[in-house]
Amino acid sequence: MKISLNPRLRFQDGWNDGRDERTMVKMDSVSFLGPVRNGLCRCSAVTRVSICLTIGWFGGLTASDASDNLACIMKPYIEVSIGSPVEGMIQAVHVERGDWVIKGQAVVALEASVEKATVVLAKAKAEAEATIKSTQAKMAFSARKLERATDLFKSNSIAKHELDEAETERNLADIAHLEATEKKHIDGLEWQRATAALNLRTISSPLNGVVVDRLLSPGELAGKTPILKLAQINPLRIEVFAPLSLLGKVAPGMKADVHPEGHAATTYQAHVTIVNRVVDSASGTFGVRLEMPNPNNALPAGLACTVKFHLAR
Repeated sequence: MKISLNPRLRFQDGWNDGRDERTMVKMDSVSFLGPVRNGLCRCSAVTRVSICLTIGWFGGLTASDASDNLACIMKPYIEVSIGSPVEGMIQAVHVERGDWVIKGQAVVALEASVEKATVVLAKAKAEAEATIKSTQAKMAFSARKLERATDLFKSNSIAKHELDEAETERNLADIAHLEATEKKHIDGLEWQRATAALNLRTISSPLNGVVVDRLLSPGELAGKTPILKLAQINPLRIEVFAPLSLLGKVAPGMKADVHPEGHAATTYQAHVTIVNRVVDSASGTFGVRLEMPNPNNALPAGLACTVKFHLAR
């Protein structure tokens, strides 16, 4: 059978002519595209109706409906990356990933042999008493000498300049004692500074929480790179994106019920702490943050959850 190559001609399957052969029936573009175009028009009409019904359904949601079972996620209350305030080689890391830490607990130690020696030297200087006692003895001697010179001068036994020498010697002894006292105070401050420098070589946890990750190991150089990542999970932060129908109805302090993933049968109480006043126009939502107590760190952070706000009736 010869088939025309005219682009305005189309072919469709025909009927069986009884000889197990298919007869090709020629159709022009008008007769072919007409039914297709009509079908597309009917589909477009159905689509427009579906979209209108969908928009109407969303528009008919009440604030109470929109507040039911909103998706949320449970995040740590605080996440921190622990680094070193000074450069130095890490001598020891006292915790591993998953370990619980308390605020003030030493978690990392840097090599500190020089700083320890400096503290010992500064302490010895600050506690030295010889200079102070020497100046005290000189003060007492010059005071007695001035007293004798005064008595002798009154009896005309010595000249005026000898009395002046005794008075000057007493003044110099007082100044020497004051200088020794000030130096001792400065030595004490130097001891404090050396102790503070030594304390910088020990890194402590700033919170009660859990070790999320360890980034450096003993022998590596600590500096700008974080050594540990810690997270505080009591309380937990609940992050949720609420629909626009709740804008103005959710306020800080409002209570809410939270159902964590895997604990759907248990209801946890939370309260709103932040309501974002900037709306995401693409999704038609705004951010809300809640705070939920987590006694004994019973729930892990990172769980998905649902939340329902206690809206005013």
